[in-house]
Amino acid sequence: MKIVFMGTPDFARAALEKIIEAGHEVVLVVTQPDKPKGRSGELQISDVKDCALKHNIPVFQPVKIKEADNVAYLKGIDADIYVVAAFGQILSKEILDIPKFGCVNIHASLLPKYRGAAPIQQSILDGEPTTGVTIMQMAIGMDTGDILLQREIPIDDDETGGGLFDKLSDLGAELIVEALPKIERGELTPIPQDEALATKCGKLSKDMGEIDFTKDAKTIRNLVRGLNPWPSAFTHLDGKLLKIWKAQILDESQLKELSHEMDLLTGAEPGTVVFVGKDAFAVSTGSGYLSVSEVQLEGKKRMAVKDFLLGYKLKAGTKLA
Repeated sequence: MKIVFMGTPDFARAALEKIIEAGHEVVLVVTQPDKPKGRSGELQISDVKDCALKHNIPVFQPVKIKEADNVAYLKGIDADIYVVAAFGQILSKEILDIPKFGCVNIHASLLPKYRGAAPIQQSILDGEPTTGVTIMQMAIGMDTGDILLQREIPIDDDETGGGLFDKLSDLGAELIVEALPKIERGELTPIPQDEALATKCGKLSKDMGEIDFTKDAKTIRNLVRGLNPWPSAFTHLDGKLLKIWKAQILDESQLKELSHEMDLLTGAEPGTVVFVGKDAFAVSTGSGYLSVSEVQLEGKKRMAVKDFLLGYKLKAGTKLA
């Protein structure tokens, strides 16, 4: 098939690579404009653009794809189908109607659950046991189109947002390559989404990572996992930002096995360090305790707590806030 591929970050790159490998003709790659990076302001190209250039595929980078000139340009491209993965712009109905087989999207959730920008991280934040990838026939509206193909995978108990991102990126690449010939042969039956089951998730922001220790330990641990590596879960220690990268849940009986400081356990306010061991320290929450094993103090490198404690004399009774 002749394909116009629309995508921007590394999640989309895996799909583009797989489509090329499968022998499809990618006639154009559409991606977001180059953006300045860091203090130098040097322009950085997207992962998808980098892939396209390596394969000598023409690249189109419209600021607003729905503008008339850009739509006219797309109409002049001979393509059977548009494949979209984390492109970052909404397509108009005029664009959706251009190719013979329409536009299909690779979405990293089991639609209609988790429509929107951050379904991978949100599934971990919510403690979901499974997630997956949906190949969807695009329509007007945010992730509202008919389902063409889905595949489900489990979410491991120690899974992070970054780890799940990589797994779903690979799964999406496999699934779109499976779907394309079936779409061409008319072998996939579009299934309308059940609006009653639809849920939405917004974009990630840095302030989402601030830990509220009045919440239960499971919720906080899901925050730590889901926002790893970005924007990360954090609190403050002695006025400095402290990122928490790894943590486990402890109940009171498990904590008692680690500590004889029983006076600290009774009535400890949420956010209080109740035990400092060799490899971890425990913090009280609204329900249960959090055993923290990897941290990063402001201005320092990410490190295991056993290394952190070599240079920082953390004491039981210290309040994180």
